[in-house]
Amino acid sequence: MKYTALLFLFLVACAQEEGQSTSYEFDLQGHRGARGLLPENTIPSFLKAAEIGVDTIEMDLVVTADSMLLVSHEPWFNHKISTKPNGEPVTESEAMDLNIYEMTYEQTQQYDVGKRGNPDFPDQKPMEVTKPLLTGAVQAIENFTEENNSDPVYYNIETKSRPQYYNVMVPEPEVFAQLVYDEISALGIMDRAIIQSFDVNTLIAMHEIDPDVTLALLVENRDSPEANLQKLGFTPDIYSPYYRLVNQTLIEKGDQLVMKIIPWTINEVPEMKRLLEMGVDGIITDYPDRAIMLKK
Repeated sequence: MKYTALLFLFLVACAQEEGQSTSYEFDLQGHRGARGLLPENTIPSFLKAAEIGVDTIEMDLVVTADSMLLVSHEPWFNHKISTKPNGEPVTESEAMDLNIYEMTYEQTQQYDVGKRGNPDFPDQKPMEVTKPLLTGAVQAIENFTEENNSDPVYYNIETKSRPQYYNVMVPEPEVFAQLVYDEISALGIMDRAIIQSFDVNTLIAMHEIDPDVTLALLVENRDSPEANLQKLGFTPDIYSPYYRLVNQTLIEKGDQLVMKIIPWTINEVPEMKRLLEMGVDGIITDYPDRAIMLKK
């Protein structure tokens, strides 16, 4: 009986230790809000992420013809989710011709980006919704957290800029960076904003405007961290690679340079756990409802 009791206590201790090992301190970022649950990069999606309890809301920015900052993953209307003003789905062949940089903000509001759902995310709840302005999105999120007595969220804002887009689908990097800087300054979220991009030129331009802005380098190539940082010319606050590129060497490099490693986009819990055990500083996910279970 004595040994049975001791065995029971040992098993309870092991279970508690195992349970503790699955809780982590990390920056939980909702990718495009909560894309797995609601239409991406929309106010309902952002509010859902805030309701779940993310630390940071990730979103993407493009620029309209009237120089407004519109929340959108592409500088055009994606054929998988967009509906034209006449009610017909946007086709793949015409999508890139629907260039947001050639449309006014008012014109963009004629396109729905939620009622068709997303074939890649079958659990996403369809709803009629349009692409919001950065200002409208931030104000809605700030109002939501205040009304619900929640902690203010951080914003991870990606400039959807690439060299081949300059003056065709987006402004020059210096213009884009200044528009973003002025807007987040006016919104009063500079101390809670991260500016991220695959385009080193946009990050360089932002760094020249204000070296204190928190910057994240997005990475999808297999070049070494040293090579990617050499292109940038300085060490960013965050190195944000595709999650399959993360290895122990990268984690050690981040520690060495005092540079956070926050990979994208991780949607399965076992993979989240693996990366958190490895030592990443954050998780960017379409399903913040899954990742929240891992938070301390």
